[in-house]
This record gives sequence, structure tokens and C-alpha cells, in this order.
Amino acid sequence: MKASPEHQARLLDLQALDTRLAQLAHREKTLPEVAAAAGVRGQLDGVRAVVAERAGVVEDTRTELSRIEADVAVVEARMTRDRDRLQATSSAKDITALEQELAALAKRRSDLEDIELAVMERLEEAEAALGETEHAAEALGEHLADADAARDAALAAIAAERASTIADRDAVAAALPADLLALYEKQRARYGFGASHLRFGVSSATGVTLLADELATVRAAAPDDVILCPSSDAILVRTAESGL
Repeated sequence: MKASPEHQARLLDLQALDTRLAQLAHREKTLPEVAAAAGVRGQLDGVRAVVAERAGVVEDTRTELSRIEADVAVVEARMTRDRDRLQATSSAKDITALEQELAALAKRRSDLEDIELAVMERLEEAEAALGETEHAAEALGEHLADADAARDAALAAIAAERASTIADRDAVAAALPADLLALYEKQRARYGFGASHLRFGVSSATGVTLLADELATVRAAAPDDVILCPSSDAILVRTAESGL
């Protein structure tokens, strides 16, 4: 294949732009802002799980307290009923039975009130723990919003640079002969590099110095011959810096 030295030299610009696009893709995948946002999101998910767990504890404790309060109300209602019956009866047998039942109910109410107090204390502790965790979740939510904003800004900057680089690449590619561009794309797809600059006998694609016989072959080629780098299989671009 033949191509003017000027067109071959333009391949180095194309390769530089492709290298930049690859760097941008790698940077996008390894952005610290992305990892930071994911880390905060993971923390928030963990804290939200604790919030749900503690909210369940609070709900269960409130249900338990309501049940105990209902039991106390039932006992008090029975005590009121027995007092009314006690005042209305003159039967010694009934009086004795009612007084015994009132004593038992008073003991039951006292026990329930002790349990009620303990449950109220547990509820207060559970509500405090829930409030603390909800506050932590709120703070992490704000932190996540900041982390997401930083990530989005970094990604937007990469996207903008990628768009500009692609536009520059399209302009360079459009000015190249179709067959030269096709060979460049073919070699780049196969080997990772489409063009390699021979600079002072060293291939830029691999950093390898060409052997003496390889350099002799390159020297023997006409300036418009398109030759491949023996170490990278990219198009070997010769310039005044090639050391030939």
C-alpha cells in the first residue's frame, strides 16, 4: 500500500486521539467519585436496614404497651364492678368473696403496672435508638446527594472531553485516504495500536528498539510505502525523528 508521508504522519494524531479516548474510558470506570458515591450508598442502605429493624421494635413495643394498657383497663373495670356489688350486697358470703377478688385484682393491677412501666422504659429506649438511626440516615442521605453530585460532575466532564475528542478524531479520519484508514482501524482492532511512531529507532507502540535488520528494511522502503511495525503490527510512521 502507498500513502504520502504527510498522510502517514496524520495517523499519529489519530492514534493519539484514540489513546485519549481509551484513557477517558478507563478513567470513567475507575473514577474515585463513582466509588465514593457507591460507598456512601452502601452505608446508607445499611443504616436504612437498621432504621427498619428499629422501627419494627418500636411498633412491636407500642403494641405490647397497648395490650398491657388494655389489660389494666379490664382489671380496673372489674374492680369498679366489684366495688359497686360490694356496696350493694349485705351477704357476708358475697362480701368475703368480693373482697378476696378485689385483693386479687389489686395485685394483678399492681403487677400489670410494673410491667407497663418496664415496657414504657423499653419503648423510650427503642424510640431514642430509632431517632438516632434516622438522624444518621438523614445525614448520610445529604452526604450521598453531595457524592452523587460530585460523581455526576466528573462524569459530565469526561463526557464533554470525549465528545470533543471524537469530533477531532472524525475530522482527522475524514482527511485520510480510505484504504489507509481501513488498515489503521484493522490493525488497531487486532493489536490495540493502529499507528506507531518510529522515534530514534524505537517503536512508540511497544517501546521496543528495532533490530538492525529491521531498521535496514525500514530504510530500504520508499517514503510513501506503508509498512508495519515488526514489534506491534501497527503502521510504522517514519518522521525526521526516526533516526534513519
